[in-house]
Amino acid sequence: MRGRSRAAALLAAVVTLSAVLVPSAQAAPRAPDTAVLDGARLQRTKLRLDQGEPQLQRALRDLTARADNWLDQGPWTVVDKPKPAPGGDLHDYLSQAPYWWPTTTPTADNPWGCPYVQRDGQRNPEVDSGTDRQDVEKVFDSTYDLSLAWYYTGKRAYAEKAAQILRTWFLAPATRMNPNLDHAQFIPCKYDGRAIGIIDFSQSYTSLLDAQAVLATGAPGWSAEDRTAMGRWNADFLGWLKDSAFGKEEGAAANNHGTFYDMQLAALAYATGDRALARRTVLDARTRRIDPQIAADGSQPQELARTRSWHYSTFDLVAYARLAAIGRHVGVNLWAYQGPDGQGLFKAVDYLLPAATGASAWPHPELEFHRYAASDVVHAAADAGDAAARKAVPRLETPPGGDLWALRPAAEQLDSIAG
Repeated sequence: MRGRSRAAALLAAVVTLSAVLVPSAQAAPRAPDTAVLDGARLQRTKLRLDQGEPQLQRALRDLTARADNWLDQGPWTVVDKPKPAPGGDLHDYLSQAPYWWPTTTPTADNPWGCPYVQRDGQRNPEVDSGTDRQDVEKVFDSTYDLSLAWYYTGKRAYAEKAAQILRTWFLAPATRMNPNLDHAQFIPCKYDGRAIGIIDFSQSYTSLLDAQAVLATGAPGWSAEDRTAMGRWNADFLGWLKDSAFGKEEGAAANNHGTFYDMQLAALAYATGDRALARRTVLDARTRRIDPQIAADGSQPQELARTRSWHYSTFDLVAYARLAAIGRHVGVNLWAYQGPDGQGLFKAVDYLLPAATGASAWPHPELEFHRYAASDVVHAAADAGDAAARKAVPRLETPPGGDLWALRPAAEQLDSIAG
């Protein structure tokens, strides 16, 4: 017995010494509770990066280049625009309708050049100055890039910059934005704000929700108090989105505006703990969105009617792909749904494949064709099991800034036109 005891003691000493001399394997990162991205997939990707997988390392270089570019920019605030929103509160978000143009030369008596007329698909350059639209897009994009770059690299500066940007735009009393979009996409001399302005946020705010979830896994500079305050802002914004007249009007839209509204509603509901509302929204999208919006051949008639039919066809599918990703978290497989005429998301993506791969020209009106605009939605369909999309992936055009799908596998709007 004494011999066995001495042997056990010796073995324990060897194990202890080994633990000192041989570094332990890096602890696995937490899987973030993201609304659109698959947190468990991010966790697996992080572990593969730590093992030096070459393809992921190339994508990480593209991501960190973007994150590095944000380090010396911002933070931005809603209160620094030259004029407040029509209600007079600088804390209210303000943007201008992108496709509306003045008809006369501005004068002292008519400083805007009213009346304004619509030119569909033609962006008025004045909307990019004097409002909050450009700055809020930088808030969305920077926070997403920085939070993911921190998650994959552990570089403290990325997390701290993302936290600073979030606090400045949403939380600090002197600079915070009010949680409403009452004055989004106003038209000078015509409307103080419009329901369709909600798309200013629904395009990208879900990425910011995922950034918050990533930072919540332990990012330096993003405290428990920050998380609580941001949660309150999200809950207030969700309440406005559900209950305001603009929110209800946007929810009734029959084209991409309605799809993006559902996506934003479901993501906010998921992020704030209302999983029942998130699930119900995704379920309702089958008959409320897919059935009337996607034809039997996979085309999207409301989007084909636009002067930017390629952009809006891919744009609408970004919302559908992200809504389907939210559905995965609440037990709904939106990709598998087929309507009464056989319409569904796979067919809608497959309709784009000839143009997305360069096999043939896009046969509908398009003022500015960018083949890469479809890359993410094709990736999403391929991941969801679409064999035609999977076959098409190697022939996709790489978006500007590189293909980041492997690091952030959730569809994004890749061309630059505003909605």
